[in-house]
Amino acid sequence: MTDHIKIRKPGGKWSVRSGGAILGESSEVLELSEGDMDPVIYFPRKDIAMAFLDVSDKTTHCPHKGDATYFSIVNRSSVTKDAAWSYEAPIEAVAQIKDYLAFHLRDGVTVEQL
Repeated sequence: MTDHIKIRKPGGKWSVRSGGAILGESSEVLELSEGDMDPVIYFPRKDIAMAFLDVSDKTTHCPHKGDATYFSIVNRSSVTKDAAWSYEAPIEAVAQIKDYLAFHLRDGVTVEQL
């Protein structure tokens, strides 16, 4: 693993919500800490209601994680553009986050430990 990235299992049950809707709950989340940035919770894709997510055109590249694919959250009242991301083929050092999604905490998107 790269020196400035740490991945751990924080334990407990976690949820992600948008616009009042529960997008997912999981006890199998991963917490990724990178340098001085705030830790990010990654949810297993299998525990997310993927029907609420549409793949967007946005992609980014991180030299420490690889190429990120973004998703917009679509619910009855709104679309939250590029609100989630996933590393479909992460570099080997962070392979644990494959098939996991993380969420931007903005526009009514919340992640919390239950």
